Amino acid sequence: MARNVTLDVVRGVAILGILLLNINAFGLPKAAYLNPAWYGEATLRDAWTWALLDLFAQVKFLTLFALLFGAGLQMLLVRGKRWIQARLSLLVIFGFLHAVFLWDGDILLAYGLVGLISWRMVRDASGVKSLFNTGVLLYLMGVGVLLLLGAITGDQINRSWVPDAAHLQYEQFWKLNGGAEAIDNRLDLLSSSLLALGAQYGWELAGMMLIGAALMRSGWLRGEFSLRHYRRTGLILVLAGLLINLPAVIAQWRIGWDYRWTAFYLQAPRELSAPLQTIGYAALIYGFWPSLARFRLTGALACVGRMALTNYLLQSLICITLFHRFGLFMKFDRLQLLAFVPTVWAVNILISVLWLRRFRQGPVEWLWRQLTARASGVPLSQTTR
Repeated sequence: MARNVTLDVVRGVAILGILLLNINAFGLPKAAYLNPAWYGEATLRDAWTWALLDLFAQVKFLTLFALLFGAGLQMLLVRGKRWIQARLSLLVIFGFLHAVFLWDGDILLAYGLVGLISWRMVRDASGVKSLFNTGVLLYLMGVGVLLLLGAITGDQINRSWVPDAAHLQYEQFWKLNGGAEAIDNRLDLLSSSLLALGAQYGWELAGMMLIGAALMRSGWLRGEFSLRHYRRTGLILVLAGLLINLPAVIAQWRIGWDYRWTAFYLQAPRELSAPLQTIGYAALIYGFWPSLARFRLTGALACVGRMALTNYLLQSLICITLFHRFGLFMKFDRLQLLAFVPTVWAVNILISVLWLRRFRQGPVEWLWRQLTARASGVPLSQTTR
C-alpha cells in the first residue's frame, strides 16, 4: 500500500505543534499549563503569549493528532482483530512507562486505552455518516460533562490552579531530583489523569477518533476531494473556530483567569472550536498541497510524521534533560520557553530525515511493529505496510 505523503505531513505538523504547548509543561509548574496567572498574577507578555497560543494551538494539535489516530484505526482494520488489539495494548504499555519513568504529561496511554474501545466502534459502524455522527455526539458529551463539572465545583481556589510557595518548591524539588520521589508523584498525577480520562476527556478523544476514521473512510483524508473544496472548507472552519474561541479568551483575561470559569465554563468554547480548526488546518494543507509539495521542508515534515512516535518520545527526552536534569525548570516565562521550540523541532526534523534515508521506519515504530507481530501471533509477512 502506497503511503499517503500528505497525511504524513499533517501528522508531522501535529507532532511538532504539540510541543508549542508541551514546552510550558516541561519548563513551568503544572498549574501554568492553562493558567497564565498561576503565581497569582500574569505579566502582559505572559498574557499575550497565552492568548495567541490559546487561539491557534491550545488543544488544536492534540485534537489533530486524535483525528489522525482515528484515521489510522480505520486503515488498520484490514490487519485484523489480533493485530489491532496487540498494537494498542503495546501503546498502553509504552504510555505507562513514559508517564511513570519520564514525564507526567504523556498522551500515549490515553490514546491506547481509548483506541482499544474506539476501534470496535469504527469496525462495526454501518456507514460513514453514522460513524461521523457518533463521533460528534461523543465529543459533545465530553463538552457537556466539562460544563457539568463546572456546575458542581465550588468557588474555592484549587491548589493545582494557583499553588502556594510550598507546593511550587516541592514540585521543583521532585522534578529536578528525580528518583523514587518523582515516580511516586508521577503515579499520583497518572491516577488523576486516568480519572479525568474516564469522566470527561475520554469522550472527546473517542469522538475525534471516530470523526477521523469517518473522514478516512469517506476519502476526505485521502485527498479525494477537489482543491477548491479543501481550501474553502479550511478557511471557513478555521475562521469559525477562531470566532467561537476568541470571546472566551477575552473573557478569561478580563476575569483574571478565575478557576471555576477558566478551568471549566470557558474551556467549553475552546473545546468546541478545536475540531473545527483542526479539520480546517488539515484541509488547508490538502488544499494547497500542489504548492506545498515543492518545498524541501514539506518532505522533511513527512519524515517527522512517519516517525511520529519516535519524535514524540524524543521531544520528552530532550526537554526533560534540558529543564529537569540541567536545572532550567522555572527559569523562563512563556515567551522565553518558545525560543526552545525551534531547536527541538530542528532535532526532530534532522534525525527523521537522516534516519529514513537508511531505514523504512523510525526505531520506536520498528520496535512497536516487531512486538505487535510477536504479541498477536500474526507474521509480519501477512501484514500490509
